[in-house]
Amino acid sequence: MKEMNEGNKSVSDFRKKKGKKGRKAELSTTQVISLSFLSAILVGTVLLKLPWATVPGEETTFLTALFTATTSVCVTGLVVVDTFSHWTLFGQIVILLLIQVGGIGVVCISAVLLILVHKKLSLKTRVLMMDSFNLDSIKGVVGFCRRVVKDIFIVEGIGAILSAFVFIPEFGNVKGAYISIFHSISAFCNAGIDVIGPDSLCRYSENYYILFVTMLLIVLGGLGFVVWFDVVNAVSSLFTHKEGMKRIRLREQTKLVLALTTVFIVSGAVITFLAERDNPGTMQNMSLGGKVWNSLFQSVTFRTAGFMTVSQKNLREVTALFGLMYMFIGGSPMGTAGGVKTVTFFALILYAISFLHDREKPVVFNRSFSLETISKAVAIILISFLVTSLLSMMLMFTDHSILMTDALFETFSATATVGLSRNLTSSLTPAGRVIIIAAMYLGRIGPISLVMFFRGQNAKKNLLSSAEGKYYIG
Repeated sequence: MKEMNEGNKSVSDFRKKKGKKGRKAELSTTQVISLSFLSAILVGTVLLKLPWATVPGEETTFLTALFTATTSVCVTGLVVVDTFSHWTLFGQIVILLLIQVGGIGVVCISAVLLILVHKKLSLKTRVLMMDSFNLDSIKGVVGFCRRVVKDIFIVEGIGAILSAFVFIPEFGNVKGAYISIFHSISAFCNAGIDVIGPDSLCRYSENYYILFVTMLLIVLGGLGFVVWFDVVNAVSSLFTHKEGMKRIRLREQTKLVLALTTVFIVSGAVITFLAERDNPGTMQNMSLGGKVWNSLFQSVTFRTAGFMTVSQKNLREVTALFGLMYMFIGGSPMGTAGGVKTVTFFALILYAISFLHDREKPVVFNRSFSLETISKAVAIILISFLVTSLLSMMLMFTDHSILMTDALFETFSATATVGLSRNLTSSLTPAGRVIIIAAMYLGRIGPISLVMFFRGQNAKKNLLSSAEGKYYIG
């Protein structure tokens, strides 16, 4: 505890010193992180504009390159051209690297590269790493980042090996291995981009093995790194201590994330099954097992994956509208998933319930949410919803033939970095593509981060206390 306090004190001192320096020259950590993603997008755009990134006979406009680079870095998955047929091997590898960079985080990768060349990380870099992962202490941040990168590569490697049992027999050794690696990285990073064909995983709708492997990678990527490490440490304690199960001590964050993830997946699968089991455009002709597995897959992919096994255009309206809510919620904090995050949404719901029961703070697992956390949750959800709704209306202005459900589905998918579409992305006007590019970028850095970006490092706090007014709500 003492070391953690000392670490936080050094961070606080660092921020104060930054505030006293030239205000115009210094960027806040939020600004640096936002600009790092923007820089990766611009680099990716340049690489994808190179003539050898596009197959002969196809043309890549600047807007197409920018859109593809954005959807890759922001691990979204919406595409305006087919990845498997429009891009050469070089172009596909660029896309894959951008997905990996976006999934891990530009700041973390930069820090790991500095470590590999034996460069000492400055306090400024460590603070950036802490803020990029939303950690509450600078203590151990370098080890945390190193472990994140190592474990990601391990999981993606295992995912590629598991996927190879399906893809190598179908596509051959070299192409099958390549597709397996691409698929594993894209699934774990929750990108949803594939090089298999034009219909994502629809051809594997009855292959329960590949559905399971893909869902496993998606869920692992969306759980959050802190939850990962906590579960791994708990499981390893079973083999290193005589007490066995008595030694398992999961953090309240881990228990909450695991519980919420289970609830959202199961509830999503049940609702999808009930709505789509007799839909001739999606699951009517499947076996009972196929309907169950594809309902599970749809539930998982709704919450930020982007792969599909059934036509999203043919989903019933109730399923699509239900999907909007699940896309908006997304995965869990500190992972590769998008959305406002499960814990954020749950904190707000729990606070409303606590208010109805006249409790000062919401409590779960005998631990309360701080009022600061609740305020942040309110801001994130409100700003994200308003921004997404505004972008939806702007998208419909660009083309009056776009149906409201399709526009909402597209923009919610973009800001939540999901990647599902009701066959709208490729037909967007140039103005519509720019709107979706902005939506994907905002979804990756978070709309609230954009507010903080322009607010800067030295925002003035309220020094005066105003008398309370009599305002009536509800």
